[in-house]
Amino acid sequence: MAPLAQAADSPADAAARKALQALVPQAKIDKIEEAPIPGYRQVIIGSQMLYISDDGQYLMQGSLYDAQEKRDLTAARIAQQSKVKLDAVPADQRIVFPAAGGKPKYKVTVFTDIDCGYCRKMHTQIAEYNKRGIEVDYLFFPRTGLNTPSYDKAVSVWCAKDRNAAFTDAKAGKALPPAKCDNPIADQFKLGTQVGVDGTPTILAADGTKIGGYLPPDQMVAKLQSLGAVHLAGN
Repeated sequence: MAPLAQAADSPADAAARKALQALVPQAKIDKIEEAPIPGYRQVIIGSQMLYISDDGQYLMQGSLYDAQEKRDLTAARIAQQSKVKLDAVPADQRIVFPAAGGKPKYKVTVFTDIDCGYCRKMHTQIAEYNKRGIEVDYLFFPRTGLNTPSYDKAVSVWCAKDRNAAFTDAKAGKALPPAKCDNPIADQFKLGTQVGVDGTPTILAADGTKIGGYLPPDQMVAKLQSLGAVHLAGN
């Protein structure tokens, strides 16, 4: 099937694209759109946002706040873009530890590394997260990169007959039988770089908001509540 034709840039979009490519030729632009500030476009590049004047002359980088609403508009827009990317990952491409009772109040996506200390600490408490109504969806982000020992461990987990059990064993430091199969580890690593993963664990709420690193179960619930995260069970 032929790819869909890309819509032509508006004059302001074209000016923003030209200005950015002149400064950073290798930049991979996700989206150019009208910014909340009159006379500017906002340009999304992975997990970053730039603001470029409609004539392409001025470029700003940083967080844009709505003073009246006391809201970080930049972070909110980046979260929306991250959500789109995360939602595109099918359930069968994740390692899911469901909430107790099967009715989650919250869902988080965790980019993890088998050998990361805080990742291992988090997983020792997985039953507590689940008991509090949090579904934990794991994606792999081997910090040492592709085709390294941590990457190979992730592949062995993915290729195991029981992925959840193999994941838990690997997090406990048990050596798994090496295994190879078709797997999404490289794609998950690439996705992590696109949504701003710079360490593990990196935890994102269901709305795409980056929570950050390890939080104990009760603190995780409090953080999700403070974000106004949607209760998935409709509570």
